[in-house]
Amino acid sequence: MGDLSLWLLQLKDEISRHLVFGVGILLMGSYFMGRLAERVNLPAITGFILAGLLLGPYMLGLVHAELDSTLAYITEIALALIALVIGSEFSLRKLRTIGRPVVIITVFQLFAAFLLVTAALFLAGMPLELAAILGTISSATAPAATVAIIRDLKARGPFVDHLYGVVALDDAGCILLFASVTAVSSNSLGAGAGILSSIVHAMVEIAASIVLGAIAGWLLHLLTRSRKRSNEVMIVSLAMILVLSAVSNTFHLSALLSSMAAGTVMANLSRRTHSIVTILDSFSPPLYAAFFAIAGTELQIGVLMSPSILLLGGIFVLARGIGKVAGVRIGAAYAGSDPMIRKYLGFTMLPQAGVAMGLVLFLDTIPYFAMNQQVTATLINIVLFSVLFNELAGPPLSRYAVIRGAKLE
Repeated sequence: MGDLSLWLLQLKDEISRHLVFGVGILLMGSYFMGRLAERVNLPAITGFILAGLLLGPYMLGLVHAELDSTLAYITEIALALIALVIGSEFSLRKLRTIGRPVVIITVFQLFAAFLLVTAALFLAGMPLELAAILGTISSATAPAATVAIIRDLKARGPFVDHLYGVVALDDAGCILLFASVTAVSSNSLGAGAGILSSIVHAMVEIAASIVLGAIAGWLLHLLTRSRKRSNEVMIVSLAMILVLSAVSNTFHLSALLSSMAAGTVMANLSRRTHSIVTILDSFSPPLYAAFFAIAGTELQIGVLMSPSILLLGGIFVLARGIGKVAGVRIGAAYAGSDPMIRKYLGFTMLPQAGVAMGLVLFLDTIPYFAMNQQVTATLINIVLFSVLFNELAGPPLSRYAVIRGAKLE
């Protein structure tokens, strides 16, 4: 019996190091855990994260810790695709439609969350550079659960119009803010550079990332504008996304910002942008499932349950919630929006998942954080704590806000 147990352990250790097995078991686990989450009225994303936690190196161990660096490439591809899709929402025609009040509300709630979380974590003893990075991540909002609730309730009216507009602008603003703050902070942490030098370095990095992405978006437009077959468009689009991400990382630019700039340029040059995004969506479900499951494998229960993580995670969640709700109220009041929008729209900003997880996992591609895994693990676990909490508490609050603030058919 002892020999059999030893053989099984050796077999598990051997097969858990295999990349193809790791991806396969994560996808299978994501499928079942995602369905289970939906049965108890939770987003499937929560199930994907829990699948990664269960199968990862800190619990069942079916996905070996040695695969971390290899699985990071899947995260990189998923992030590039997410950023491209976000950028594709920003055509000039759509920006004119969104209107001034939505822009004002977005800016107020984004910076309120950023400033409150940064200040609260800094006062709790976290270095300012790390607190600021978490502050930028706190500004991200996950609209998937709220959008599903709107469709389920068949809600409509100005409240829903404002909600869609703010959500569309929020993640783009979050990525831009993250790129700026991370460039300054990582340069300061890694080289001990002065603040002026860090800001100049960040501005150069941001400008170069946008220019590179704009060129890629223009090339993608040229390569796809005369293509009739969807399989050709898929091949060319995916190739461009992968090359852009690789070139950005090679030259230490922001792959997120480059991909978002590519999507924005493409949206304003081509009428086919929507069809390109639709074609890319055809293979995105397994990619996104793997992405969230990989995030779950990073979750260390021991670290998460440590007093310091519980304290910092609690501060993060509380300060972010106050920032989002108060930011929307102040912005809506300044913009002269309807009282229902002022009172309830902020609660729909609480869910947090995809972009937040993507940004914190993106830190592994930055030299300083790649070399300081303990620091990176702390940041990841704080964000995972927030994501798990807000994916549990956020949807019920969003449903309450939509019922009170919108018109129901």
